[in-house]
Amino acid sequence: MNNPADLVPLSRGAMALGAAFARAGHQLHLVGGPVRDALLGRPSEDLDFATDARPEQVLDIVTPIASGTWTTGIEFGTVGAQVDGVRCEITTFRADRYDRRSRNPAVAYGDSLEDDLRRRDFTMNAMAVSATGDRTFTDPFHGLADLARGLLRTPATPEESFADDPLRMLRAARFVSTLGVTLAPEVVAAMQAMAGELARITAERVQGELSKLLLGQAPRLGLEVLVDTGLADVVLPELPALRMAADEHGQRKDVYAHTLQVLVQAIALEDAGPDLVLRWAAVLHDVGKPKTRQFVEGGRVTFHHHEVVGAKIARKRLTELRYPTTLIDDVAQLVFLHLRFYGYRTSEWTDSAVRRYVRDAGPLLPRLHKLVRSDCTTRNKGKAAALSVAYDALERRIAELKEREDLDRIRPDIDGNEIMAVLGIPPGPLVGEAYQHLLALRIEHGPLGHDRAVSELQAWYAARS
Repeated sequence: MNNPADLVPLSRGAMALGAAFARAGHQLHLVGGPVRDALLGRPSEDLDFATDARPEQVLDIVTPIASGTWTTGIEFGTVGAQVDGVRCEITTFRADRYDRRSRNPAVAYGDSLEDDLRRRDFTMNAMAVSATGDRTFTDPFHGLADLARGLLRTPATPEESFADDPLRMLRAARFVSTLGVTLAPEVVAAMQAMAGELARITAERVQGELSKLLLGQAPRLGLEVLVDTGLADVVLPELPALRMAADEHGQRKDVYAHTLQVLVQAIALEDAGPDLVLRWAAVLHDVGKPKTRQFVEGGRVTFHHHEVVGAKIARKRLTELRYPTTLIDDVAQLVFLHLRFYGYRTSEWTDSAVRRYVRDAGPLLPRLHKLVRSDCTTRNKGKAAALSVAYDALERRIAELKEREDLDRIRPDIDGNEIMAVLGIPPGPLVGEAYQHLLALRIEHGPLGHDRAVSELQAWYAARS
């Protein structure tokens, strides 16, 4: 292969853009992730380009051939365009200047492709292919060689690169998870020395990188980078806090290592692609242990109610990371419920206990099954087999009850309107109290039937009055 650009196919939209820029006398280069991914044989849905044209000139060039344009990033030199069904972003060569106290660059346009590539995050993202006809491959920082070796380096010094944008340190950990790369020693050293700089990055940007890391093929490796470099102390301090903690059986088991193994095992149980809720629940399921650790007689260690404390900690962390409320609620509930199964192992659950388990899990029940099964990381084959058999039995109980009852929609046998009609009361808090009473009876005894529900409601109301 004489020209690596031969491995980077250009779509019809990219060629149309290239021709338009060539006619206007300007350069246009495919850059960054799309070049890297093409060399890895991975498709890219969006395309990134760099040009010597200024943003106003870019708009003039692309408007006649685009089905739509957008200028939300024009203050940073970026113009967006939809060309032949492909989303493209065209950015003027940059020579950014940073105040290094915030992430707001003072944009300075450049005229050199090499200078533009130098300001990019990693060498494997600092390669370019000309889209204006000659398909010149530009690789001034040996990104292709680094890509072949799976080595993550920076075009400038790591200290300079990370000072410009500390989020690049999180991105390095993300690439370990998503691309399977290894960090160059100087990159690791800079991350360790500069981890505190992450504090000036917005929570939304941190959240985006953490989500991509967790959804990668090897999130355990990415999380280990965060912990080993000290980045986790800034953005996810609950994870390194799990190191060197004993488990609830008094064993000197590393809860941090256990957590990473639970994550790996949960991923193995996914059946519909990467599940961010399940992966976050696996990472956070034991975060309540450090705050609930108690040393008791005989040298044992306990973590009583760590699931309750952990649910609150998980909610707080994910809220600070600006995750959507639905994701926060789901993860916190999974953390709260993940230990309840262990009561099933030690006692015979009644049907009402099984109903409560299903009701409290709600639509999260399939994820809860996966999390509970993943939480067994013991090397004791007998113990592991016993846990699996016990959970198999619980799932059978749930299936048997579902055959007899609608467990997915447990509700009282009469609704709020009929409660008001039977008791002759107006809307108000009393209706809710009556509803909760009937719901508790429904969970305890199963379906009551209409007549018994009315009788129980009247008896409750009479006793209350």
